[in-house]
Formats: sequence, C-alpha cells, structure tokens
Amino acid sequence: MLVIVLIFVVGLTPAIVSAWMSVRADRNEKCGSTAVPTALGQSMAKLLDNNSDLHYVDGMGYMIGDITCDLNARSPYLRCAMNPMGPCDGCSAYAPKVFDRQV
Repeated sequence: MLVIVLIFVVGLTPAIVSAWMSVRADRNEKCGSTAVPTALGQSMAKLLDNNSDLHYVDGMGYMIGDITCDLNARSPYLRCAMNPMGPCDGCSAYAPKVFDRQV
C-alpha cells in the first residue's frame, strides 16, 4: 500500500509544482512585478554598451560588423565566415554590395 501511495506522490509532484509556478507567475504579472525584465534589460544594455561595433538595423535587429559587406553574417555574435573576430577595416575578403541605381 505504501508503494502505491509513493508512486502517486512521485507521479503527481511535477504537475503540482508546475501548477503552483503558473499561479505564482500569473499573480506576479497581475501585481506588476517586473524584476526579471528589468534584470534582462540591464544585461542587454551592458552588452550593447561594451560593443561599439554592434548596430541596429530596422527589420533585422542587431548586427555586428560592416553591414554593407556581402559576406556579413547579419548576426549580433558573428561578423562573417572569413573574418569572424577581427575588424572589417582592411579585411582582404571585404566584398561590398553593389546597388543598382534606378533612374
């Protein structure tokens, strides 16, 4: 009998913990608790302040490196496959995009 009760307790524990955490999160949201988003916002601001080569492009987000280069990875973590860590200035693989003028 004790084994059966133990199996039920172990089986129902994750569901009870999940329901409790969900109710707690809903209660914190209704109360206006913003501790987590504030901490995330501060860490993102610190990341952006430390990296002067990070640029924001509308519709694409943050990107690192020269965005006019054809080989740019368009990522906030990686410049390109040819020169992932180094600066774009003076790169031998720099390939600027060619834009057609419409007259």
